[in-house]
Amino acid sequence: MIEWGVVSLPKPGETQSGDGYVVKAFPDGVLVAVMDGLGHGEGAAAATKVAVATLESYAHEPLITLVQRCHRELKDTRGVAMSLASFNSREHAMTWIGIGNVEGLLIRGHSGPMGRRAEDRPRERLLVLGGVVGYRIPTLRGRVVPVSHGDSLILATDGIHPDFAERLPSGLNPQALADHVNAHHFKGTDDGLVLDVRYVGCTHALDSF
Repeated sequence: MIEWGVVSLPKPGETQSGDGYVVKAFPDGVLVAVMDGLGHGEGAAAATKVAVATLESYAHEPLITLVQRCHRELKDTRGVAMSLASFNSREHAMTWIGIGNVEGLLIRGHSGPMGRRAEDRPRERLLVLGGVVGYRIPTLRGRVVPVSHGDSLILATDGIHPDFAERLPSGLNPQALADHVNAHHFKGTDDGLVLDVRYVGCTHALDSF
């Protein structure tokens, strides 16, 4: 159903990253998520590990239910920011939601002339709600959008400069695009993670480039 690539780097001088991700298939769907544990280092990594384990165990559930589960499980941790998206292959739709400061960008794949630059293709940004999962979360609202073959979703933590969406090259596979964003936009002052997911609309096994 998707192709994907990811790059994750700890803050320089740290041995582990507080950022994490999930790519988990379930019948007729796949959950993708990126988490940013508050701060950095061991405490942030511990919070993110709890979120990852929770999401992987219940990936088939609705997003709001998933966030609420994570909120309960993370009560004794620093908490995390997280953005999640659940793809449905039967309906060719994606539901997404964000709490905190993990950016989400959906870039449409096949609009307009061939070779159209990434920045010229239609795009939508995830509306990220304020809060910290594990400490305080707002009233949760997921948004459903249609997806088509070739649409790309980029999720990035705040260790990636928010201008990463500018001047994105076209024609790269998901791993190459994640590498490009990291190489050009990693701040170096915090942990950084970028996950690029391309929707291909089939139920074959996931491929990671």
